[in-house]
Amino acid sequence: MTQPRKQLISTADTPYYHCVSRSVRRAFLCGTDTVTGQSYEHRRQWLEDRIHLLSAIFAIDICAYSVMINHYHLVVKLNASDEWSDQMVLDRWLILYKGPLLVQRYYKGETLSKVEQEAVSQIINVWRQRLQNLSWFIPIGHK
Repeated sequence: MTQPRKQLISTADTPYYHCVSRSVRRAFLCGTDTVTGQSYEHRRQWLEDRIHLLSAIFAIDICAYSVMINHYHLVVKLNASDEWSDQMVLDRWLILYKGPLLVQRYYKGETLSKVEQEAVSQIINVWRQRLQNLSWFIPIGHK
C-alpha cells in the first residue's frame, strides 16, 4: 500500500531521495509516439530547465536526473533553509508565485502595521518550510 510522502521522508535518517514521476494512459512525456508519429521531444528541454530552475530556488540539490519517454527520475538531496533570511525566502518564492497583496506590499518596502508585519512573518515561515519540502519541489506540479 502506498504511503504519503510526508510519512516516507526522514531527513534525520538520510537527506538523499530517489523520486520517480510517470505519465499515465500511454501519454508521452517526451520522445516520439510510435502509433501517431507525433513528437513530444520539445518537452525534454522544458523539463530539464524546470528541474534546474526549481533546484536553484528550493533548498534541494539535484544529484542526478534522467528524463525518459514516459517518466523521469530525480536523485535529490534535501537541505535545511532555516538559515535563509526572510528576504532570501521572499526572493526565491516570488520567482514562482505572485504571493498575496500584503506580501507584495511588504516586498515593495511599503510601511505595514505591526499586525500586518506579523502576518507577513507567518507567511514567510510557511514558505521557508515549503522551500525545503520535496512535495512542493516536484517539477511537473508547478506553474
